[in-house]
Amino acid sequence: MAKILCVLYPDPVTGYPPKYVRDQIPLITHYPNGQLAPTPVGPLGFKPGELVGCVSGELGLRGYLEQNGHQLVVTSDKDGADSTFDKHLVDADIVISQPFWPAYLTAERIARAKKLKLALTAGIGSDHVDLKAAAAHNITVAEETFSNSISVAEHVVMMVLALVRNYLPAHQLAVNGGWNIADCVSRSYDLEGMHFGTLGAGRIGLAVLRRLKPFDVKLHYYQRHRLSPEVEQELGLTYHDAPEDLVRVCDIVNLQMPLYPSTEGFFNENMLKQARRGMYLINTARGALCDRDAIVNALQSGHLAGYAGDVWYPQPAPVDHPWRSMPYNGMTPHMSGSSLAGQARYAAGTLEILQCFLEGKPIRPEYLIVDGGNLAGTGARSYALS
Repeated sequence: MAKILCVLYPDPVTGYPPKYVRDQIPLITHYPNGQLAPTPVGPLGFKPGELVGCVSGELGLRGYLEQNGHQLVVTSDKDGADSTFDKHLVDADIVISQPFWPAYLTAERIARAKKLKLALTAGIGSDHVDLKAAAAHNITVAEETFSNSISVAEHVVMMVLALVRNYLPAHQLAVNGGWNIADCVSRSYDLEGMHFGTLGAGRIGLAVLRRLKPFDVKLHYYQRHRLSPEVEQELGLTYHDAPEDLVRVCDIVNLQMPLYPSTEGFFNENMLKQARRGMYLINTARGALCDRDAIVNALQSGHLAGYAGDVWYPQPAPVDHPWRSMPYNGMTPHMSGSSLAGQARYAAGTLEILQCFLEGKPIRPEYLIVDGGNLAGTGARSYALS
């Protein structure tokens, strides 16, 4: 019998949904790169389109796990020495966590988790796990690669338009009973003709570029591994071999880089100095990619025209986090990858990985981040251990 410790975000404040806005969601069988969507064996334990990413949803896992003699502990209490997470971590075989509500598996916590064999991310992004420590302790790290990439890409496009068109202040003015059009349009521009650049053009970054192509923007990208000439020609992409070069020429910059030690604080005061005045910055990757105070200062000085982010550090962000109150922000709690459609895919992928691991079958290489004491699969192309 295995003990599975699952950390999920809390239930809705207003109570679990008695009824959903829609009766169903579209069925996605393959991702844009041809990768097969999750294929667990047997029933899912939930109806696609239901809220399963919070504590009461349990990712739909309880039926499968308990029928096979395993123990499932689900909690949102993840921080502090007396947390439910720390209490159960000491004898857990498997830990499931989310990027949206991360249970940070530090080297110290890993050292206390003597039985831990699998750290599973329900979603995309395993930087809340100390990958070097996991490799040293021969812990497998896995995630549902591509499960909610398009969910995040759509969120980026929404944020771009919201900032450039000054949507959020204009909407609030309407809510408040106002009708001063001049107030609304004094910061509103057309996206058409602007230069948009993405730092990172992997699954999400490339999906964003494809979705912005019809807006007649000039597209730029920086990526460690350059895209094929065919893709560059198809989208009319301009490649930059250094992030600073991209930042200097773009009106909008999208951060889509993985977080590891060498990229922490990547977008700092020095990088902001490279940006043209009035640039918009979008970040749905990881909050720690940005220097918190440098972003605030750039917005207050007017050097940045706006900052929209879906990611913070730490998560959840404290109530007094300055990104909540800084001017011209379009911040959301880390929700972009947890749409009801995205949940259906990453919950199904979590079940698939659990079935493979518990039944001694190989986990798909595209799901692997660390395996056999080293980076593996997607992890070998996306992360570094130093």
